[in-house]
Amino acid sequence: MAASQDQLSWYDVSEDVKTLLILASNNWENTILAEQYVHEAISKAKNNLDVLIGAYRFFFYKKKPEIALKIAKKILKIIRETENLPLQWEQLKPILVTRQSDSSIRLYLNAYAAQGFILAKLGQLEEAKLITKRVKEIDKNRESCATTVFEVLTKSPDKDDD
Repeated sequence: MAASQDQLSWYDVSEDVKTLLILASNNWENTILAEQYVHEAISKAKNNLDVLIGAYRFFFYKKKPEIALKIAKKILKIIRETENLPLQWEQLKPILVTRQSDSSIRLYLNAYAAQGFILAKLGQLEEAKLITKRVKEIDKNRESCATTVFEVLTKSPDKDDD
């Protein structure tokens, strides 16, 4: 089924960006062409979070973790700047805990958890453990993948696993 403008009606972006996203979706099987459309949409949409989230998912499912990681970091940076969040975890954590029901903070936590997941896929296990542990401490309802990824990364091998 081909994507249409109606499916993107809630996106707060120009019609040409929507058209590019639809073209990317309609050309999913042609990865090179679809990627070109996604990159062009990102470029035209600047820092639109909806477009970046869609692009993150696109590259994640196309098994391009390096690009997905770059986009996740960009999402974090945009939210950090928009919400005036500190860089240091010791200062950031209490803010995230207090404001975790805010949509922008939930998105921040999900993007941070996604970063940890991708780092694990890329073999950067220590950084992945650190990030997923941090998100796990805040995400008590397991709304992100962080707790599961942390548990997988830190699981002790059982005798049955031999």
